[in-house]
Amino acid sequence: MDAETGSTAGQARTGAPLKVGRYRWVVVALLFAATAINYVDRQMIGVLKPTLSAEFNWTESDFAGIVFWFQLAYAIGYLSFGKIVDTLGARLGYVLAIVIWTVSHMAHGFATGITSFAMARFGLGLGESGNFPAGIRAVTDWFPQKERALAIGIFNAGANVGAIVTPLLVPLLVLWFDWRMAFFVTGLFGILWLGAWWAFYRHPSSHPHVTPQELAYIRQDPADPVEKIGWGRLLIVRETWAYALGKFLIDPIWWFFLFWLPGYLFDRYDLDLKTFGLPLAAIYLISDVGSIAGGWMSSKLIATGRSPNFARKATMLLCAVCVLPIWFVQGVDNVWTAVLIIGLATAAHQAFSANLYTLPSDVFPRGAVGSVVGIGGTAGAVGGMGMALFAGYILDATHSYEVLFAICASAYLLALLAVHVLSPRLRPVSIEAK
Repeated sequence: MDAETGSTAGQARTGAPLKVGRYRWVVVALLFAATAINYVDRQMIGVLKPTLSAEFNWTESDFAGIVFWFQLAYAIGYLSFGKIVDTLGARLGYVLAIVIWTVSHMAHGFATGITSFAMARFGLGLGESGNFPAGIRAVTDWFPQKERALAIGIFNAGANVGAIVTPLLVPLLVLWFDWRMAFFVTGLFGILWLGAWWAFYRHPSSHPHVTPQELAYIRQDPADPVEKIGWGRLLIVRETWAYALGKFLIDPIWWFFLFWLPGYLFDRYDLDLKTFGLPLAAIYLISDVGSIAGGWMSSKLIATGRSPNFARKATMLLCAVCVLPIWFVQGVDNVWTAVLIIGLATAAHQAFSANLYTLPSDVFPRGAVGSVVGIGGTAGAVGGMGMALFAGYILDATHSYEVLFAICASAYLLALLAVHVLSPRLRPVSIEAK
């Protein structure tokens, strides 16, 4: 059977190739929506930072401490959810994640100070850490290798949609009601998504809407082991550390963009709750293009005969170069010029990240993908914890973002170097289950 077009016999009878179904893209739409909700909930603390700092008299270090607790929980949860997803599968793993993060998100509406905000953020971090392990496991189950980067790029673009919606919607909710009600209203999105996920998602092998042709297309790659593989085996493999170090270096930059850009725009360009939303939304709209383009570029290179090694790394190199101009953005006086420079950097991050997220499914057996993603996510969250504390210290001490933007500019070249040194060929690894 030809996985792309159906059986040869079917072609002979009809004179035309059988069409492959497209239900797998419905799955991507669900992952896209979950990631958008994830980022609405995640980014609200950054969008509300000026409002909350004024009400509770927070310093930059106070805010950094609240972010730190979110990222500590994210580090713990990411490692745990990688294993949970490998054990339970994407369907149940996602349900557990979104229940935890939605309840914790709505709990922000009852917070009264640093401690209660930190507790709510800790719960949010635990739940949100399940989003990408479950999403990437779903993509691994539903897509052949040649389409995975594009699928991941599309659902990863939900992060940017969430980041676009948040600065446009949340200020309106605050002006119409108050900041507490904003947490309650946005929490409803997670509840609605949970119902849709439970109704529409199944493994492709047991899904009633998946045709035999689409199932064959999904399974066109050589079979790999499905046995669960312990962390001990994974931690001695160089490719695990290639992914983990890449995440350790680039994830803190995205956290910095997410939590500190609203405050930066407020301070540097004298914006307020009514005027900063459009520039911030524009930055993440540009990011959305980058996320999809990064997945498309490497998938296109593979389709033209290039190896996954060349396709992933060439795309990542281009992205790393595109981030470099952000080093000088603090010297730009025009807000929209700054938006273009920052937007280019965030778009490059998303394109780089889409390809980095694809590496575990490129080189590891299916039964290890969730665990490797969890290890990498934990490494990224640990890096983000350090970045949060460092950003708070630097901003309280210098009131300047120059050092922080310099770190942003250099992180991606270092990440690509780490990936290439540790996995120069991105060859599939063979690991015995224990």
